[in-house]
Amino acid sequence: MSATESKGQPQWFAVAGVSMRDLLAAGEAAALISTPPRAPEPEFSERVPGHREAA
Repeated sequence: MSATESKGQPQWFAVAGVSMRDLLAAGEAAALISTPPRAPEPEFSERVPGHREAA
């Protein structure tokens, strides 16, 4: 058994040289890349069926 195993406490691993800000930015960039693009909104002229005469 190694010296770290005999203490009975969990070990925390950290990536050396990477700040939390960089890790968060990388996670956000990954989320943006993996999210599909929104469908294009129809143009205003396509939503209005045309000018109607008053009754």
